[in-house]
Amino acid sequence: MIRSPRGLRAALMLALVAAAPAFAQTPPAPAGKPAGDPVVATVNGQQVRLSEIHAAQATLPQQYRALPLDRIYPALLERVIDGKLQIAEARKAKVQDTEGYKKRLAALEEQLLQEQFVLQEIEKKVTPQALKDAYNKKVRDLPPEEEIKARHILVADEAAAKAVIEDLKKGGDFEKIAKDKSTDKASGAQGGDLGWFKKADMVKEFAEAAFLLKKGETTTAPVKSQFGYHIIRLDDRRAAQPPSMEEMEEELRAELSREAYGQLMEGLRKSAKVEKFNMDGSKMEEKPPTPPAPPAPSEKK
Repeated sequence: MIRSPRGLRAALMLALVAAAPAFAQTPPAPAGKPAGDPVVATVNGQQVRLSEIHAAQATLPQQYRALPLDRIYPALLERVIDGKLQIAEARKAKVQDTEGYKKRLAALEEQLLQEQFVLQEIEKKVTPQALKDAYNKKVRDLPPEEEIKARHILVADEAAAKAVIEDLKKGGDFEKIAKDKSTDKASGAQGGDLGWFKKADMVKEFAEAAFLLKKGETTTAPVKSQFGYHIIRLDDRRAAQPPSMEEMEEELRAELSREAYGQLMEGLRKSAKVEKFNMDGSKMEEKPPTPPAPPAPSEKK
């Protein structure tokens, strides 16, 4: 395998998530009694349905949410039953009438209002048409790229690589040698075929050598990389196709969401009168923004 290591694309979150504290909430169970939502327990006569177990799973850390439900069903069922018992006792004790409960409920209501308001305002801007327009603009602005189709034979040391090159010069079959001698077994089984790739897809040394070749040419000297020594043959080249709308949708949705959130908050702040105070209650002096530092003068050679 010679493709260069790529960082996993960071999860692009809605601006709301970054701007507001998260609340661990149990999603509500679906209303009514849909088919496929059987009763899985009763607690003092109160029914517990399968949908509540699914909702409880949705609140777990990612590694547990990804597990098949049957793996953690018994534990989740006990958790939901415990919750029903606690809620019933809390109502008997009139917890809902206490000041502490009312304060937390008010705080949660404000949080839900904030989240729902921002989400619905973002949804107004992040429409299918807006996503399509953003995609078309991004594709239009992408610099043209080239991709090539190549084969390689990978060996462990330089002497072995030079021996392969000599075999090829004498008329040896590239694909057969790749199958017999390449230590890259995946491509070797395909006669060294690596398929189509862009320059950034491969490690630097390999990519630079491969993209210098003309169609049908083979490297005349071993190409060293972190994987070993390569002999490369260029089979074809073409203009690279841009990524599809589906491939870019998550990135575009995150970008439009951040933009929509910024515009929303800019409008709200412009129409509001905001005063800031220090921790001791004294008036806070607004400091003008620090101007960016001028660029460093370039050195003349």
